[in-house]
Amino acid sequence: MKKKLNRIYNILCVIFALVFIAAMLLTVNSLPSIGEPTNPTNNVVSEKYLTDASWETGSLNAVSGMILDYRAFDTLGESCVLFVATIAVFIMLRRDEDSNPNLPTQYLNQSYEDEDDIIFKKTLEFLFPVILCFGIYVIANGHLSPGGGFSGGAIIGAGFILYLNAYGLDKIERFANSKTYLACSVCALLFYGLAKSYVFYVGANHLHSIIPVFADGTIFASGLILPLNIAVGIVVSNTVYALYIMFRRGGFNK
Repeated sequence: MKKKLNRIYNILCVIFALVFIAAMLLTVNSLPSIGEPTNPTNNVVSEKYLTDASWETGSLNAVSGMILDYRAFDTLGESCVLFVATIAVFIMLRRDEDSNPNLPTQYLNQSYEDEDDIIFKKTLEFLFPVILCFGIYVIANGHLSPGGGFSGGAIIGAGFILYLNAYGLDKIERFANSKTYLACSVCALLFYGLAKSYVFYVGANHLHSIIPVFADGTIFASGLILPLNIAVGIVVSNTVYALYIMFRRGGFNK
């Protein structure tokens, strides 16, 4: 009976795969040719983003105006995907005394860092504040120049990884541990959702918030885009560092 069920299961899997492949091939065959003027990419939407984003959103960077104003719902989904991905990796790679009582505590608290790498440590004493400041600069000026929460958050996350490799887990977890990760990520996602929830529910495109916008190129001229960029930067930096530490040792120490 079990062999028959396995055979039926395999046959159904093959049939489903063939149907899916056929549907994908038909979809690709129905796509418009590259370069045609009637293609969906050549419409009024892209023109509006490029011509109206600066005075409607206050963002001189059209990309930031698009992803954090016109299409802010998509960016919220992307940020939530990063948070869920981190939780999924934590579930799969979690390694602690509760999940494996036979694992020695010494192994759980093992340090992979070089204790006497003086050059690395002294260099990072200068570079770590510079990296953090540069990441904050990229986030804060994301509506004025290329950058934003995603790129700035990746820079800050990379700085945390360097700090971990230089000084060890005990020192970095004084300020970057599981509690701060959850608190910062959840607060950032909640703020993003609450700040843009009125737009999501009414189904409107670009409703003005209570924060005014100005196309004058100043840092506070973009309304909600700056705080939303900060929220995205927090989520991205936490994700970059958390994924690294999950794959390195199976989770935070505390």
